Amino acid sequence: MKHLSAALIPALLFPAISQAQSVFDLDEIVFSAEFGATTLQETGNSISVVSGEQLAASGETRVIDYIARLPGIDVRARGPIGSLTSITIRGAGQNYVRVLVDGIDVSDVSGTQHAFDFGSLTTADISRIELLRGGQSAVYGSEAIGGVINITTRRAEAEGVQQFATIEAGSYNSFRGSYGVAADIGALDYAFSLTRTQTDGFSAADENNGNTEADGFESNRLSFSVGHDLANGGRVGVNGFVEDARVEFDEEFPVGDGTADEVSYNGSRGLRASLELPTGVIDSTIAATYYELDRDVRGSAGGYGANNRYQGERVGISYVGRVDIAARTELRFGFDAEREDFAQSGDYGPGSGDSDTRGVFAEIAWSPNDDVDIAATLRHDDHSQFDGLTSGRIAASWRPNETWIIRSSAAQSFRAPSLYELYGPYGNTALQPEESRSLDLGIERRFGADTFLRFTGFYNETTEIIDNLSLNAAPWARYFQVPGTVSRRGFEVEFGTAITEHWRIDGNYTVTTGKNPTLTSGNAWNLEFPGNDLSLTLSGKITERFSTTLSMQSVSNRPTLADYTVAHASFTFAVAEGLDAYLRIENLQDNEYQLRQNYGTSDRAFYLGLRSRF
Repeated sequence: MKHLSAALIPALLFPAISQAQSVFDLDEIVFSAEFGATTLQETGNSISVVSGEQLAASGETRVIDYIARLPGIDVRARGPIGSLTSITIRGAGQNYVRVLVDGIDVSDVSGTQHAFDFGSLTTADISRIELLRGGQSAVYGSEAIGGVINITTRRAEAEGVQQFATIEAGSYNSFRGSYGVAADIGALDYAFSLTRTQTDGFSAADENNGNTEADGFESNRLSFSVGHDLANGGRVGVNGFVEDARVEFDEEFPVGDGTADEVSYNGSRGLRASLELPTGVIDSTIAATYYELDRDVRGSAGGYGANNRYQGERVGISYVGRVDIAARTELRFGFDAEREDFAQSGDYGPGSGDSDTRGVFAEIAWSPNDDVDIAATLRHDDHSQFDGLTSGRIAASWRPNETWIIRSSAAQSFRAPSLYELYGPYGNTALQPEESRSLDLGIERRFGADTFLRFTGFYNETTEIIDNLSLNAAPWARYFQVPGTVSRRGFEVEFGTAITEHWRIDGNYTVTTGKNPTLTSGNAWNLEFPGNDLSLTLSGKITERFSTTLSMQSVSNRPTLADYTVAHASFTFAVAEGLDAYLRIENLQDNEYQLRQNYGTSDRAFYLGLRSRF
């Protein structure tokens, strides 16, 4: 019960999302895309999961480098580690993706649009990454039009005390070191991790365009969690993180590094406290969260990276109750409230504002028989700036026999205007939420314990798009609502199979198309995603102590960028019990490609490390 309870703390209001990238147990209990417990076979949502073991096997330093290989994901990085990095899910941009770290919403409150910058997030203290695709506002509220990424840091996995340490060095004068401890001692469990990352980097602006000035990065990050089981079967917990980073970058318009280093000093803090109370018929969970971000940007005078400071703060509280109303039916219900504040100062002029959002929700989870599970969720949000908005979602799973699973979901979602869009220098307080409708239909075939094939078709349409360029006005006009409907559709194919006793291959292929009837140079970003994306991963043992993971990604049919194929390799040698040495090689072919126009990517690079668990 302790480990179920520990998983529940960061997941009840912001559920963990689970479905294995390779082999998995379909009967595993997960706290997935609902407000309560389910299993992998019972959820009707499109879900992927990355375990800590998979991250370790890949040897990746940046979280985003692994996420890029998941179905439906496209990455837009503006240079090396630390550089501003965003994603799209099924063609829906960063402002349509909710990102949580241990239940804390980490999107930038002060940004032009609320979005999370993946550039500095490393894999050092992460035990699980969960990706939920499709509209999810009924559960997660605003921004979840494209999907949700839920990240969990290290937790105690067994009774007693375990310690972890990693040290790595490599190309671009890079160094990473981390230490962590996780303990489960009676009613108490705790974990913390401390990570230091630094690198000289390479030019953010593409070196092939004559840019030679390297853009470095350094950061320190502390994450922690403490939980205690109560005598009445309840639980109290606190978790959080602190990160400070120095990021060198190259300004835009035009992209280049002909001036001195542009530097951003970024600090972020997150905290979450929760209390579980089993109160007879109703099980209750109360949670409070706090997040703040401070970005001090020092650029060249008059450039896009001009001197500015951005500060944002988010405070939230939530309640979730669960009650069985019949033998096969559970009701989940609750409310949440959130306040956001932002302030901006510097060369771009002052700006500030705040907003309050209050939401109520209810969900019915019904299993009419052993082969069918249905979850229906309804939510209503009131925003201090605009009228209330109702969102909903229904998801179903049907297992006609032991080898087939059919999943489907339909959702109505929304994105509230960001504080910058409302109150920034080009803000418009008359803005209304963007609204979206999405559909998923998937079918999965299991061939024994080691092989699966999954197909998912998807459709998403969004109206009331918010943009800052009108059809006739000069650039940087006031934000306004774009008429028309932007649609995105496509399909994902996922598969995995054991080739031999010690080797297996996993992969996925995504096709995405879109239509924007109001497409202009101002809102072309709405369709800036690849039409075709193929990822393959081969993993296995060369000897009992020597293993490898080889990955390849091929991306094509991008509107403004050339096609590319890139491969990576990781080799791990078990030096002793609990001690591994590894070698990671990025960009094996030494290919030249871009993830964002005019920004560079790594040449062939080598990283050597030691990883210990004791």
